[in-house]
Amino acid sequence: MIKKIEGIIPVMITPFTKSGVIDYPGVEKLVEWYIANGSDALFAVCQSSEMQFLSLEERVALAAFVHKAAAGRVPVIASGHVSETLEDQLAELTAIAATGVDGMVLVTNRLDASQQGGTKFIDDLKWLLDRLPDDLTLGLYECPAPYRRLLTDDELMFCASSGRFAILKDVSCDLETVTRRVEMTKDTPLAIVNANAAIAYDAMKAGSRGFTGVFTNFHPDLYKWMQTKSATNPTLADELSVYLALSAMAEPMGYPKLAKLYHERLGTFSCIDSRVITFDIREKFWALDALMDKIVEGTAHYRQRIAKG
Repeated sequence: MIKKIEGIIPVMITPFTKSGVIDYPGVEKLVEWYIANGSDALFAVCQSSEMQFLSLEERVALAAFVHKAAAGRVPVIASGHVSETLEDQLAELTAIAATGVDGMVLVTNRLDASQQGGTKFIDDLKWLLDRLPDDLTLGLYECPAPYRRLLTDDELMFCASSGRFAILKDVSCDLETVTRRVEMTKDTPLAIVNANAAIAYDAMKAGSRGFTGVFTNFHPDLYKWMQTKSATNPTLADELSVYLALSAMAEPMGYPKLAKLYHERLGTFSCIDSRVITFDIREKFWALDALMDKIVEGTAHYRQRIAKG
């Protein structure tokens, strides 16, 4: 039986040391921070984790470490197939599966990696499903890199009706699409979980079973309140949804290094180096620290208002 994967699911960032290796004490502190701030699951190896810039050995070690650190408190899912050929992808996925993670996420743009179209996605998926463990909980991720590959309705229903998939990380960024997908999959095990902050609250109201956008690295607890408690104060929820959407507009300013800057402030880890973003984000994006101040102030403001009831 597949495991339930839904709710607030941070897309984990990967801290590095100054020498360029994964900072595992920092990863451990991140895991504790995510869980303390209301996360329902952790997405350990994904684009935010810089998976395209990690070796297979690093991806496997990272997935295994996060799974161990979570210690069963929340499910841990991981992706990490970045290769072009199906044979290489199978080797990557098999290695990730062996770590014992609670779910393995297939990246949609790796199925039909050369963008042939037609039945190529389902053909490639069938090839992998025939070779992956039958009892392994699977997910789908419409990862934006190297290109965003949205599922067609037929592809979505093939996956949903297979009974193998627990979650789709929806990157359509379109409320109508999310709503349609929720309705299509309502009688299947597949949870549609939106990843776009601008539509997060409306998507939840439409049936998206959580949120898994990049600003789960800043205030997952605020998204958790919006998902689970908004009915107690819908006026506050509407206001909060605007703040969360506007905060997330900072994403193009050097993410994931931007999130690392935030966690440097929190003391989660001390190095903000990134293999994806190698330039100085403070130099490129003027007044970045002032913007971060406002995000911090806004987060504290809404936490206080929520605490008052």
